[in-house]
Amino acid sequence: MTRLLAGRSLNPIGLGCMGLTHGYGVPPAPEDAGRVLLAALDLGYDHLDTARLYGAGRNEELIGKVLKGRRQDFFLASKLGIVIDGPKRFTDCRPETIRAQVEESLRLLQTDHIDLYYLHRRDFNVPIEESVGAMAEMVAAGKIGAIGLSEMSAETLRKAHATHRIAAMQTEYSPWTRNVELGVLDATRELGVTLVAFSPLARGVLANGLRDRETLLPDDIRFTQPRFSEENWPHNLALADGFNAIAAEAGVTPAQLSLAWVLSRGEHVHVIPGTTRLDHLAENAAKGEWRPGQDVLDRVDALINQATVAGHRYAPPMRKTIDTEDFAA
Repeated sequence: MTRLLAGRSLNPIGLGCMGLTHGYGVPPAPEDAGRVLLAALDLGYDHLDTARLYGAGRNEELIGKVLKGRRQDFFLASKLGIVIDGPKRFTDCRPETIRAQVEESLRLLQTDHIDLYYLHRRDFNVPIEESVGAMAEMVAAGKIGAIGLSEMSAETLRKAHATHRIAAMQTEYSPWTRNVELGVLDATRELGVTLVAFSPLARGVLANGLRDRETLLPDDIRFTQPRFSEENWPHNLALADGFNAIAAEAGVTPAQLSLAWVLSRGEHVHVIPGTTRLDHLAENAAKGEWRPGQDVLDRVDALINQATVAGHRYAPPMRKTIDTEDFAA
């Protein structure tokens, strides 16, 4: 079973590659990360997602080094726009930056084209039409195949789409993060834009991947996220336990249920769960065509939703960088 993304029929379960170099504590050794990438292709994953941000270029470099001989076997997506400069983190989507970052991605990925290139965040200092216009130049030059946006609002999507066709909107979506339901889900469906859901396993919570918050390292992005705070975590862990029970009754793993839940939200939806483990890679792919019945979906919706989860998905400084619609505090 495939779904369209940027004109290509792809497995709707892709691989988010961030964790192979970045984000969740100590990443695997490069040789182990390479084994995950190769195993993914062998298991039928044909959509790999990376970014200029991840590991300060090391993620793109890893993919280029490991998979340069298999470039024809997968759809390649990357992102630009988030810049880390020492302690500073900022967004830069000026046309001159876009042109330079595309060239750097091509170099590190060891390819002459990137199938889908996203603006990783909205640059509030540059009109979205101007940034998309620069991306359109890269499409015309054959350096990128299609343009995507990440973590942006329905209003921004419509403005961008009026400038040049937008192929995909990437944003967080799972039973416990539903911001896209405030406008983006409907807008993408209406415009024929694919919704690519990152963190469809709720940062591992709905894959039974975290029990003790004390195991989080300071360089794990969850360490500063309110949902994992000492105050909120016990409540959210209880939600995860209830979710695990629903999955067990349905005869699937929690990860498989969470992925199927997200995919049930529309035929234009794809998911890109990340993992550093070969067993989880196989688990995520094993039930790709399974869809839960409406009774199961209803139980998940009643248990985990915006009103039942404790804490915001991001700390206040990060919220200021996100253009996606948000729920009232």
